[in-house]
Amino acid sequence: MSVTAKDSSKESRTVSTQEVMFYIPNLIGYLRVATAIISFVLMPKHPIWTLIFYGISGFLDAFDGYAARKFNQGTRYGAVLDMVTDRCATTSLTCYLCVIYPSYCFLFQFLVSLDLASHYMHMYAMMSSGSSSHKNVDKKQSKLLALYYNDRTVLFIVCLVNELFYVAIYLHYFDFFWIGTVIAWLSAPIWFFKQVANIVQLKGAALILANIDASERSNKSE
Repeated sequence: MSVTAKDSSKESRTVSTQEVMFYIPNLIGYLRVATAIISFVLMPKHPIWTLIFYGISGFLDAFDGYAARKFNQGTRYGAVLDMVTDRCATTSLTCYLCVIYPSYCFLFQFLVSLDLASHYMHMYAMMSSGSSSHKNVDKKQSKLLALYYNDRTVLFIVCLVNELFYVAIYLHYFDFFWIGTVIAWLSAPIWFFKQVANIVQLKGAALILANIDASERSNKSE
């Protein structure tokens, strides 16, 4: 084999933006978005179909990350698409809970704000500190968050049960006892753990960002 042939075989292949957009995990992400939107349309009058489509959107969350690892198609775009879909789906469901449970509107507003603020600040803090992913949490930062993000089983169960809690509250309104009232009570402890994790995450992110600011200002004053 000639030197030229060897060199050409080592050349990196150019990957287009369009190709990245249609990576397998991103296609799964688009399907998650579509099924979530369908569930929002059905939410006022069709609880069972809402459960099916919202469930499909949430269930597919377990497969986009697997596909990214299996096919070596992990991307920043895919990671953000996944996180934004999670936040938007949960927020949209919680918005509807405000409609059917107006007396608890303030509580749901607080929960949505906590969820969005903690995840946004955490992602921004991790990026600002040079981390390649918001899931790369060291035990020195928080043992609770390290367990939550680094153990995929724990992450999957907590996120799944957290969603189950909100879905169960929604179904309770339509007088579903077993998949509504009972599931809501059973999932409540893990839902509460998720809220604690959000608070810890928000506090940790704030400290990371403030520490970066303090370090930068100290260097400028030298």
